Parts: sequence; C-alpha cells; structure tokens
Amino acid sequence: MKLVKSIIALGLLQFAVMTPTFAQSGLDAIKSAGALRIGTEGTYAPFTFHDDTGALVGFDVEIGQEIAKRLGVKAEFVEGKWDGLIAGIDAKRYDAVINQVGINPERQAKYDFSEPYIASKAVLVVRGDNTDITSFADLAGKKSAQTLTSNFGKLATESGAELVGTDGFDQSIALVIDGRADATINDSLSFYDFKKQKPDANVKIAATQDAADHSGVLIAKGNPELLAAINDALVSIKADGTYATISQKYFGADVSK
Repeated sequence: MKLVKSIIALGLLQFAVMTPTFAQSGLDAIKSAGALRIGTEGTYAPFTFHDDTGALVGFDVEIGQEIAKRLGVKAEFVEGKWDGLIAGIDAKRYDAVINQVGINPERQAKYDFSEPYIASKAVLVVRGDNTDITSFADLAGKKSAQTLTSNFGKLATESGAELVGTDGFDQSIALVIDGRADATINDSLSFYDFKKQKPDANVKIAATQDAADHSGVLIAKGNPELLAAINDALVSIKADGTYATISQKYFGADVSK
C-alpha cells in the first residue's frame, strides 16, 4: 500500500513539473487591475507637469490617458525623478514610462519601445523680419547663439557660424530677438512650446533638419501583447484626430514626425 501511494505521489509530482504555469501576460494583468501604471516626472513642462491647481497635466500625460482609455483601463501616474524613472520598470513600480524617453540602441537592448509618438528636430531660428538666412548653409559667417558644448552648437559650427555662448534656449532666443545674434539652432519642441506661450515673439523657423530624434513608450521586455496593444492605441489616437488635438494644444503644430 505504501508503495502504491509512493508511485501515485511521484506521478503527481512529475505531472506538476511537466504542466506549464500560465501566468498572466502584462496586458492581462493591467486589465485585471483596471489601471495602466505610468511612470513620469511631473516636473517637465509642457510634457508632464502640475498646473496652477496642482493637477498633473501635459502632452505626455494626455497621451498616456488616451492609451489607457483604449486599453479599457484608467491611467494611474506614478511620479519620480528622471534619474530613477526607467529603473522603476525593473522594480515593477509601473507598467510603462511615458516621459519623452528617447529611443536609442542602448535602451532598446534592455527595454521595449512602442512606435515613436513624438519627434524632435533641429530648427534654425531667426528674427521674424530676417530674409538673409533661409538654410543652414546661410549661417556661414553669421553669429549663432548656442550653448557651446551642445549638439546644436556643433551643428552651427559645422555650418560656418560664429558662436555666441549662452546658458540655454531662453537666452539664445532673447539674443536673436534683440539682434545680438543672427540665429540659433535649437530643438523644435522647445521652439513650438515657446511660440505657444509667446505667439507675438518676433522669431520664426527658417529651416528644419530632416533627421529627427524620436521618443516612445518604454516597457519591460517580454510583453508582446502589451506592446502590440500600446501600438494599436497610438494608431487609433492618430487616426481619429485625438493626437492632432493634443499636439495643437501644447505645441500649436504637428509633432508626430
């Protein structure tokens, strides 16, 4: 009798070992919880910040809310500092990071990204009444206001410009408006945000570089169903005009490509 019980017990153990464990996929777990947990800074306007009422708002916030809506759940934001934001995925503090995370090979080696949802390009900015500079090549011999160690400063130098050192975007734009610099090469998203806040500022884009840096929704590897669902949601957001509405609200322009 003991021998029979031992054989039965051994058989059950073997069955348990051989039978696969069906854990919930990332998407199933999110739907079961009823919430998509999103890691974000909350201090990076106009992408993710707090308005005068204290509410979390911004371009990335609304994109996250729309993705969650199309997954059939609510968006639950978890705020944290940039330095530890991506690491929060490893600690399972949230399901995704939506915080202008640039897509690059180093990050792609460890995490999965959605299709790009926003693009940033180098733009050549001049005074609104400037008709001499219409291309990057026209910077040769001109003064360009730049942070000296930035990629934009390098591009200005390669275009033959004389650099006028600044502390950042705001100072660069101010020098152009005041006529103390002929131009500045800067980030398209920063310029659109500036013009949205100050539409009467006497500056314009004279040229735009073709190459773009893209940001995507970052998630842990090994969640193909969740990745596909997020990509489908982004397609839907763009197809029904929701993306265009959000883009115009924060930038006054299409920032998808």
